[in-house]
Amino acid sequence: MTIRAKIYAAIVLSVIGPLATIGVALYGMGRLGDRFDQVQERSRDQALALELKFGVTDVNGWQTAYGYDNGRSRPRFDASVASFRSDLARAGSTLTDARERALRARIGARLDAFMALDRRAYDALRAGRQARTRAIFLGPEIGNFEAMAAAAQQLSRYEATRAQATQRAFEDERRDIRRRLIVLGLGAGLAIALLLVAANDVVRLALEGDRARRETR
Repeated sequence: MTIRAKIYAAIVLSVIGPLATIGVALYGMGRLGDRFDQVQERSRDQALALELKFGVTDVNGWQTAYGYDNGRSRPRFDASVASFRSDLARAGSTLTDARERALRARIGARLDAFMALDRRAYDALRAGRQARTRAIFLGPEIGNFEAMAAAAQQLSRYEATRAQATQRAFEDERRDIRRRLIVLGLGAGLAIALLLVAANDVVRLALEGDRARRETR
């Protein structure tokens, strides 16, 4: 390669290198920003699924409590149900793919059945028929609770799997961008090396020319 070609190549690389680095950096920042938003969204979905999972247990626990303390815990049960319904409604607007909708619908249907039996159990309790209330709680109501709990558990696992996959995608994207920036850094190093070689050749030729002129005098 001639000195002129080396200089031209070094100049071209010196111009392209920073532009390419800036372009890759901006692209990477945008991609990582999108991935990070997805990670946050999946984390929120996972947290909501866990709230539903724990909410099922909370509702059932307070129902059992009021059944055995002659209704004193009924206000806590009502508050627990209201909170659970609120979480379920929020899940309806945020968990929207087919699998999520199916599991949420299953939880909702079982909650309706659960509450229908609860009204019968509470009526029996107020009528002084505690044995009837407890029979409902220990019989068909357990089936509704277990079905809700199973669906909530499946939803929780599904959201955990999605969150993990999104986190892995974020890490893969970050590694890919890092590799690209390393390659560009090596290219910039090559451009600097070419400039140094070209500069050395120019200086060498200049010295040789000066020496030749002195010898011809």
